[in-house]
Amino acid sequence: MFGGLSFLLDALTAPYLPRVPGWGIGFIDPVSIIWVTSYLLFGLMVGVSTSIIGTVGLMFFDPFTPVGPIMKFLATIPIILALDLGMRLGFKPYSGGSLKPLRRYIPLSLVGVIARVVLMTFMNVLLFMTILSLSYATINLFGFQLVSWSAVITVAVLVNAEQSIWDCGISYLLAFSTKLYDQFRFW
Repeated sequence: MFGGLSFLLDALTAPYLPRVPGWGIGFIDPVSIIWVTSYLLFGLMVGVSTSIIGTVGLMFFDPFTPVGPIMKFLATIPIILALDLGMRLGFKPYSGGSLKPLRRYIPLSLVGVIARVVLMTFMNVLLFMTILSLSYATINLFGFQLVSWSAVITVAVLVNAEQSIWDCGISYLLAFSTKLYDQFRFW
């Protein structure tokens, strides 16, 4: 069900998302919120499956296919894996309910955000070394003109950190504030 929801959201939003010109990285992309929410509600297998289905869905609609969807998957998986690994190593019982206390969710989310930012900074550098031209790597940030590698690294860090806040925050609210997890207790 969440895979289908992710596919539908891909179709409705991917062509219209605000993006860094010439680069393709979206300033905000709500599809990964569905992926993280799916993990919180249903567990690792469903969360990863939803992410894979969403990535396939993006292949049909994303203007930067196949690079954009693959990058989106690689950006979101560290958050899901950090939450899951943190629970397996430190919290009993192993269930989504173990993530409900913010004192657990926030630190594990931060580990995922850091992993995402590091991985995606590396992936964006690799992207510009192999596929994109550095001439696209120009951005005006608060009146400062950033070019070349400083633009690539700065944008990769800022956009991935910002998107992680949406992914983790809204997913938490959807799963736990709406009582969906408490009502159904899927895992």
